[in-house]
Amino acid sequence: MDTGGSSAQVRLTRKRRKMQRVTMMDVAKLAQVSPSTVSLYLRKPEAVSPSAGQDIARAIDDLGYVPNLVAGGLAAASSKVVSIIVPSIRNAFFAETVATLQAELASEGLQVLLGHTDYGENQEEALVRTALSWAPAAIVLTGLSHSLGTSKLLKASRVPVIEMWELGGEPLDMAVGFSHPQVGASAARHLLSKGRRNLAFLGARMHEDHRAEQRAAGFAEAGKAGDASICEIVNHPGAATVEAGALLLNRALQQVPDLDGVACSNDLIALGVLFECQRTGIAIPEKIALIGFGDLDFSASCVPSLTTIRPSGDLIGKEVARLILDSIHGSRPEGARRIVDTSHVLIERRST
Repeated sequence: MDTGGSSAQVRLTRKRRKMQRVTMMDVAKLAQVSPSTVSLYLRKPEAVSPSAGQDIARAIDDLGYVPNLVAGGLAAASSKVVSIIVPSIRNAFFAETVATLQAELASEGLQVLLGHTDYGENQEEALVRTALSWAPAAIVLTGLSHSLGTSKLLKASRVPVIEMWELGGEPLDMAVGFSHPQVGASAARHLLSKGRRNLAFLGARMHEDHRAEQRAAGFAEAGKAGDASICEIVNHPGAATVEAGALLLNRALQQVPDLDGVACSNDLIALGVLFECQRTGIAIPEKIALIGFGDLDFSASCVPSLTTIRPSGDLIGKEVARLILDSIHGSRPEGARRIVDTSHVLIERRST
């Protein structure tokens, strides 16, 4: 008697069973409650009785059940996904904000869908299209500058939109951040207060990084309004790295031989300036006073310690999360409450 066929059928049946997704019906059956009670528990655990909640939680754990967020979104008009789009996932500034946002949203059962644009508006538009296909609970963008296509998509979507890390224009919906021209002006005024008159702002990729470009513009305006003799802006076409800092310093010294005050578009560039000054024997702050932006971890411990401007990325994350949760819970901010100014803080250290 040939049993090969029946054995293969048994194996195939077992494989199918193993591949089948655990459903809400399975959870309800094991917990001995209705599927609607399981659904309510997943959306609002506090709305289910403690005993039923414990039975459902135990069933979810035993079965390894994972809610289908897309299916849930189709049923409820929005999913439990929040799309966060940043210019770069390598940038420590945005990493702090995203980490804070994720922690704040997780307490409400919301999950983060993260994308990065590499400072490209076309890439941002593509990411927004993808995010909208998930019926997100909210979309978080970086900055106020977007393509016409992105703006049209978001305005037509009726999804809560929060633009973060920048203020100064009319937001699509809500905004959390600070004025970048004011940051640049603070840096210039600080250097002027130290008696520095031959100034330069060193930045990278400012043709794409509009916020760094705004800081440079604010720096130049404040320098000219003060009594700076020279106020140059020097741009590197590549990424804002330590290596770029060294290149930018040498270029600035060619343009301003008596350079005595430098502001950088971020702390990494400032660290490159610091290293290059040490390599070439330029004393900081005696010869050149140096200020960065970001207050990254190393800025307080490098030698000399780095004067910098802290943008409070963690506070931005908390305020963005608050606006998202308010919108989801039916108290969507209106009027002036749609815009939150987190400001900035200048932290003076040895480099100035």
